[in-house]
Amino acid sequence: MIEPILDHQFHERSFGFRHGRGAHDALRVVEKKLQEGYVYVVDADLKGYFDSIPKDRLMKMIKEHISDSRVLKLIEMFLNQSILEELREWTPVAGVPQGAVLSPVLSNLYLNPLDHEMADHGVEMVRYADDFVVLCRSEFEATMALHVITEWVQAAGLTLHPSKTKIVDSRVESFAFLGYSFRGDKIYPRRESLAKMKSRIRDLTPRKRSGSLESIVTELNRVLIGWFGYIRHCRWTIFKDLDAMIRSRLRRLLLKRHRKNPRRLPRQQRWPNVYFTEVGLWSLREAHNRFAQSLTGN
Repeated sequence: MIEPILDHQFHERSFGFRHGRGAHDALRVVEKKLQEGYVYVVDADLKGYFDSIPKDRLMKMIKEHISDSRVLKLIEMFLNQSILEELREWTPVAGVPQGAVLSPVLSNLYLNPLDHEMADHGVEMVRYADDFVVLCRSEFEATMALHVITEWVQAAGLTLHPSKTKIVDSRVESFAFLGYSFRGDKIYPRRESLAKMKSRIRDLTPRKRSGSLESIVTELNRVLIGWFGYIRHCRWTIFKDLDAMIRSRLRRLLLKRHRKNPRRLPRQQRWPNVYFTEVGLWSLREAHNRFAQSLTGN
C-alpha cells in the first residue's frame, strides 16, 4: 500500500529495491557518464546505514506522505519491534530491521532528499540503496559535492566512513560500485568478487573430486551462468582467463583419474578445448561474445 505512495517521490537516479529498476540500470548510467567526461568521482560510504537511521526523523518524513493513523501505527510497531539475540531481548534506538520487507522502501525514503539535493547542485549522483557515487566534470566540482554530502549526512544523523569516502580521478585510479571496478574505460569485477568466484571454482574442481565429468560440468555451469548474469559488462579478458583456469583444473582432475598415457601427449592435446565443449562446459568467453554482439545489434 505505501510503496506506490513513497516511490512516486523518489528521484530517477535511485535504483535500489524499486520496480522496473536494478543494479545494471545504475551501472549503465555510471558507464555513460564516465564516457561523457564525468571522470572525477566522489566514492562515498555510509557507515552502518540501516542500523543508524534515526527513527523519529524517519517517522516524520513518513507522516509527510501518509496520514492514515492505522498505517502509521503499524509502521511504528515495525520500527520498534524487539530483537532477540542469544536469549537477550532489546529494542534498538535507531535503524530499520535489515532483511524485512518494509526496510528497503523506508531506507530509500530517508536518502531521497540527498538525491534531490545533489541534482539541484547539478552533479550526477547514482544510488542503489545506501551505495552511491557522484560523478563530476572537475576536481573542484567533486570537492564541493563531497562538502555538501558531508553536511547533509551529519544533519541527517548519519556517518560517512572516513577511510572509505574519497574523491577519485577515475582515469588513473579505480573505484568500486555494485560489484564492479571502474578505471578509465575499463570495467572489471571487484577484486573481492573475482577472488570469491575463483575460490568457488577451486572448491568444485579439486583433483580428487568424485563423480562423472558431466556431473561436475553441470554443477560448474550453474555457478558460471549465475555469476556471468550479473558481471557480464566486464572486459572480455576476465572471462578468457577464467575459462582457461577452469579447463586447466579439469585437466588436472582428469590426469589424476587417467594416469596411463601411452602416447605421452601433453594435457592440452589429450583434452583439448573442444573436448570440454563437447561435454557441455559453458564458456564465459563465448557468452560474453554473444552479449557484446547483442549490444551492437549484430
